[in-house]
Amino acid sequence: MKRLLFLILIANVTLFAMTKKTDKNVIDDWEYNSTIESKDATRTMQNAGYTKGGVVAMSAPTPKSFRSVKKVGLAVGGAKDTNNFKANIEKGYLPKLDSITYEGQFYQHYFDTGLNGKSCKDLFCPSYSSAKRLNSFSDESEYFLSVGLNSGIEEGNFKRKKLNLVVVLDISGSMGSSFDAYHYDNMGNRVNNDKSDKHKKKMEIATESIVAMLSHLKDDDRLGIALFDHGAYKAKPLSLVGNSDKEAIREHILALTERGGTNWSAGYKEGLKLFEGINTSDPLYENRIIFLTDAMPNTGELSKNKLFGLAKNASEKNIHTTFVGVGVDFNNDLVEYVSKTKGANYFSVHSSSAFSKLLDEEFEYMVTPLVYDLELKLNSSNYAIEAVYGSPDANMATGQIMKVNTLFPSKNDGTATKGGIVLLKLKKIGEGSKNDIKLNVSYKDVNGKAFSNVQKVSFKNNNSYYYDNSGIEKAILVSDYVTIMKNWLIDTRAACNDDVKWIMQPTPAIMKRVMEYPPKRPLYPVVPTWEKRSCKLKVSAGYKKLFQAFKKIYVNEMNLIGDESLNMELDILNTLIGQKTSTLTPIKKNVDDWQFKN
Repeated sequence: MKRLLFLILIANVTLFAMTKKTDKNVIDDWEYNSTIESKDATRTMQNAGYTKGGVVAMSAPTPKSFRSVKKVGLAVGGAKDTNNFKANIEKGYLPKLDSITYEGQFYQHYFDTGLNGKSCKDLFCPSYSSAKRLNSFSDESEYFLSVGLNSGIEEGNFKRKKLNLVVVLDISGSMGSSFDAYHYDNMGNRVNNDKSDKHKKKMEIATESIVAMLSHLKDDDRLGIALFDHGAYKAKPLSLVGNSDKEAIREHILALTERGGTNWSAGYKEGLKLFEGINTSDPLYENRIIFLTDAMPNTGELSKNKLFGLAKNASEKNIHTTFVGVGVDFNNDLVEYVSKTKGANYFSVHSSSAFSKLLDEEFEYMVTPLVYDLELKLNSSNYAIEAVYGSPDANMATGQIMKVNTLFPSKNDGTATKGGIVLLKLKKIGEGSKNDIKLNVSYKDVNGKAFSNVQKVSFKNNNSYYYDNSGIEKAILVSDYVTIMKNWLIDTRAACNDDVKWIMQPTPAIMKRVMEYPPKRPLYPVVPTWEKRSCKLKVSAGYKKLFQAFKKIYVNEMNLIGDESLNMELDILNTLIGQKTSTLTPIKKNVDDWQFKN
């Protein structure tokens, strides 16, 4: 027995020695020292929520050992969720306008793309479905086409490129606020110490999300990290993951603490610096910045030399951006702007655990754009494009042309694709009997090679209302929901935080225009600053009646489609209907009563 114990001890010592020898081949190349930058950086590993075995290590996931026969689908860039919209309503706040987008809501669902068993062997195979319906709100006949986003790439054969990945993290003071509160509601107040996700600091959720993200990197990927508050700092140079001390880097990330002001542009520029000396034209690598922030930039960040202008310029140099918003006060309205940039997308972190689960399922998809510069030309003497739903580039539609900057790979369950659809609403401009529509699609792959596809589609000649399949029916229903929510937010936010002349139309007028998007009225002006306090969740009597009327239509359609995933929208409707009716009044303008003149 003693001999056996001795042999086990020797074996363990030998294994330990071998491990230590291997560890000498990796380095801790972390450069950021918070004690030098700020004396207030005192958060320890314990109050950062770290435990030795409690967080996944930065190692590559075990590869799947089976070959799938399913095909990868495609979905547009831009918003990949509407978590921020949902979280604000759950917490009793009025969401921001672009916290809910068509593409973001579509990406919560799987759609029959109308391929109907046809063979697809190309990178992108568009498919088309048509529908004609009577709008219950306007009593007008409406015509729709859906563009199904299909790919011939088999799921088992899909492999992302190697990554040059730079994480840029916001460590400003607002990141010390609670995830479920607005920072400017409680300036300087201490946050709840409850360590459940909903009361964690945004910094804690951000660092835990980064660690979860990095667990999906492989040894031949490169990783760099930049930080910013009122300044910007290189935390880790862009170097091979296989050469890094993964445990040490993980601990450094979890030990970060928040402080200081906010300079988004400086942070992004610091992230770009890490690419110096890297060949961003290497076809084997995808170059991507993942920018994590509670994102409250003002409109000044849209200028050429600021955050969003920098992101657009970087995309022209093959460096693409993923924005990850943390907290209920995440400003989607401006991030939606940059999501129109080539290769860009954004996510909202609802909780670190939910984000970790998302990464387990979709990390390789979120960092791998496949199709660029998609353009659809509609050739018809009787129809023109009136609206586009499901793309951040909707305003690029000109009547005959629809454009989409980027398509990313998306999950396909064998019969339907996650977010795999763009919906076109057509306007009948001619009285001819010919219903044929010629659709010419052109696009480029990631290497710049151009492709094109021409197909014809037609509406049924009879006067009946119909849907070609459940995919287009579901897309129309979801887009109706988003349109109503956007109109509600436009009207309701006009009396919140903003100095505007309040004009509220009576219920019949709302009912007539609420299904129109883009809206047939200008957006109300908003305060040109990021320092906004929260707005209390409000539902006027007119909108409550509208929600109740729409709910009846929605439930009927949901039952016909037979898709339980549509309950997520129904839950929001029920929450809003259950809100206490409010009377919306304008915010009074403060008077400058200073009388002294020097």
